[in-house]
Amino acid sequence: MIRSPLTITLLGLALAACSPTDPQTTVSGALADGVLLPSHTVWKEADVALATSAKAFCAGEEDLPTARQAFLTAQSAWASLQPLAVGPLTEGNRAWQVQFWPDKKNLVARQVQALINSKPALTAADLEKSSVVVQGLTAYEYLMFDPDINLQDATQKSRYCPLLVAIGEHQQALASTVVAQWQGETGALNQFKLFPNDRYAEAGEAISDLLRTQVSALDGLKKKLGAPLGRQSKGAPQPYQAEAWRSQASLANLGAALSGAEQLWHGANKDGIQALLDSDQDALKQRIDAAYADARQKLAGLKQPLSDLLADDAGRQALNTFYDSLNVLHRLHEGELARALGIQLGFNAHDGD
Repeated sequence: MIRSPLTITLLGLALAACSPTDPQTTVSGALADGVLLPSHTVWKEADVALATSAKAFCAGEEDLPTARQAFLTAQSAWASLQPLAVGPLTEGNRAWQVQFWPDKKNLVARQVQALINSKPALTAADLEKSSVVVQGLTAYEYLMFDPDINLQDATQKSRYCPLLVAIGEHQQALASTVVAQWQGETGALNQFKLFPNDRYAEAGEAISDLLRTQVSALDGLKKKLGAPLGRQSKGAPQPYQAEAWRSQASLANLGAALSGAEQLWHGANKDGIQALLDSDQDALKQRIDAAYADARQKLAGLKQPLSDLLADDAGRQALNTFYDSLNVLHRLHEGELARALGIQLGFNAHDGD
């Protein structure tokens, strides 16, 4: 019997529909739908709210505590997204446009003041041409929380508001662009669901990229805690090297990022990376679960701001204990989990994007 091209196509689709789905494709797609896109969308919504807040505050329609809370919400959304920062967010220097850290030489304060001195009537176009140092949340935090800036004073508010509004608009535009690039037939969402595509030849490459991002983010958490703890400076605390020392949100940001990492591990419905481990790897799965629980417990026990904890021996001991729990979590992902999944972490195909 001679079959028409249409019949052959339909038969192929039917056979594909009946074929068992590769576990890596299933997990990659589940994470894209249940974790990656939702987290990017939350980040975008927080930045939309931040832009609205900046304009309302500068128009006298919102008080400073409310404006500060809008910033803290946007900062937390960004922190939770960092372990999930794959796809469009890795391109075009975008992460640096959101947050400039570490800031070892107080570049944020110096460049913000230099920019405002040179552009008193700064516009969004001026900011677009400026350094990433002044475009992101770190500069926004400086304006909102630095002890030398008093936004309750009308003169200072008038001086700094053009930059506040411009940063809010920049963050909203950046997040909206990234989320838009997750949509559509060739968008990032489908790149984690349909293989091969322009980004990944197969699902295993997508899973590898996710794990590399996860491992890098967990290592980043150690650095964000280790820097103020002085683990790279012979044990001398460096409180001004904390990620968010001005807003005293450093530990909250670590918690948000830890939560983002755990989402990637568990998935929205226990369909995350953990689902790729076979039953004979249950012991590893339990150890990683326990490591996340231990890190969360250690963090929950830190009741004071980071700067206060750094100021006494007991506080530093508690911070070091939390650091050790993050180290265990990082090593489990970098070592045993990567080996169990057959993933080489030494090379990232998207380095330099």
